[in-house]
Amino acid sequence: MNLTVRILIGMVLGLIVGALIQWVDLPASHWFNRFFTHGLIDAGGDIFVTLLRMMVVPLVLVSLTCGAASLGATGKVGRLGGKTIGLYLLTTAIAVSLALSIALMVEPGASAADEGIPAPEFTAKQAPSFKDTLVDIFPSNPVAAMAEGKMLQVIVFALLLGLALSQVGEAGQRIRQVFEDINAVFMRLITMVLHIAPIGVFCLMVTLGASVGLREVAKLIVYFLTVAGTLVLHMTVVYPLLLRFLAGLDPISYLRKMREPMLVAFSTASSGATLPVTMRTVEHRVGVS
Repeated sequence: MNLTVRILIGMVLGLIVGALIQWVDLPASHWFNRFFTHGLIDAGGDIFVTLLRMMVVPLVLVSLTCGAASLGATGKVGRLGGKTIGLYLLTTAIAVSLALSIALMVEPGASAADEGIPAPEFTAKQAPSFKDTLVDIFPSNPVAAMAEGKMLQVIVFALLLGLALSQVGEAGQRIRQVFEDINAVFMRLITMVLHIAPIGVFCLMVTLGASVGLREVAKLIVYFLTVAGTLVLHMTVVYPLLLRFLAGLDPISYLRKMREPMLVAFSTASSGATLPVTMRTVEHRVGVS
């Protein structure tokens, strides 16, 4: 039984068990809830997500350093970086435009108001200036950036380090080989963590099923369907078009190979926690060097 099937089974069983716990409706002080639902099960899900997040910073640092070191030697890193930034801006613009257009047409908040749900008070934070945003990309202390999980600063440092390694000859080659060996170890570590993914997903789904009431979901059903429908539209229309016309890939084959990161993303609700799984899948299943 492959990992995808086991994750799906863990997801379905977790939702069923969580729904049963909610249906029994034991008080929060009951020993079952204290030691099982909010104890063992909750801890299992948190440990799984923590293990995934544990590898994000070192994996990004090592992988991007290796990539920049190999590309820097061929002079391709500038062109690839420009394409990457352009694609990021394009997909962000499409996603924001699509989401705002559908939200303005559907007005999902109106249904919540009809159900008597009060609108929360919200004050937007002051947007940083362009200068502050630009300066904040570059780390003054790379170690502090890694400790605080500031991924953009970690990425910039990794790219600069990789470029430096590509330009110092034999010494850079020796250090690059060390980084590649470390990268192989991290990929193996990800595989080890993924072996417990069905159990971790089961725990996360039990917690979700036991805490989310159907009545509350029903009150926000229009909002829920708007968000879910927009995400599905983005995944089934926008991404396949980009894959077909920009990358020349078969969208169905690509999405099939990427099913494990998508399932982990759905169950953890964290793009950061899913990043190690994504990088492993992209390298070993999609075929990116």
